[in-house]
Amino acid sequence: NIPEASRQARGKAIVNLLEMQGNEIVTAFVPVRNFDNAHYLIMSTKKGTAKKTGLMAYSNPRKNGIVAITLEKDDELINVELTDGNQQIILATKNGNAVRFEEENVRPTGRSAHGVRGISLKENDEVIGMVVASDDKTLLSVTENGYGKRTPISEYRLINRGGSGVINIQCSERNGNVVAICSLSDNDDVIFISKNGIIIRVPASDISVIGRNTQGVRIMKLEENDKVVSAIRVEQNNNSN
Repeated sequence: NIPEASRQARGKAIVNLLEMQGNEIVTAFVPVRNFDNAHYLIMSTKKGTAKKTGLMAYSNPRKNGIVAITLEKDDELINVELTDGNQQIILATKNGNAVRFEEENVRPTGRSAHGVRGISLKENDEVIGMVVASDDKTLLSVTENGYGKRTPISEYRLINRGGSGVINIQCSERNGNVVAICSLSDNDDVIFISKNGIIIRVPASDISVIGRNTQGVRIMKLEENDKVVSAIRVEQNNNSN
């Protein structure tokens, strides 16, 4: 139902595909081939909540949607991942912190549940991304001013959910805040998108692998008043537009 179009095309308004309410916006999407009892959706929110619900609970949505998570006041859904219930999760914040914990520490709850604390946030901080962690991959951290770096996921020690985590990347005046994270292998590419609609595609292997407590390097040159807003992993053998 989603039309294919060129890179320059404006696309089709989401309200023409989904019956959305008021000021509601899409914050995450997950491709699902089959609904079963062996998989889960794990969610993260801006205020650090993590929530896990069996995939089958979402198998019969109504035309105008169903409740996926009950949010606290001023909270927002940040990301959703499909898992088998036995993965490890990394949550990262805009001020450059990250926490890694076992998914099994987030007990499954119903669709309308609030969830549990995934990370403790310091003042003026918020969650900007969540990935499934694997020691054979690197974590890409991207800042709003076009800087970033990859760090081996093995450098992020496993702790209990709800902790404040460790430094993920230094958010200096040069870097600005963190806007996105991705779990990458050397065979992946990354697409970076700016708020002014500029897009570049870079091989993951071209991005430096360095330690957690570093500033990173320039990965996208920006025009004045432009900022990076998103980074997306794509497979190198993906031939789609």
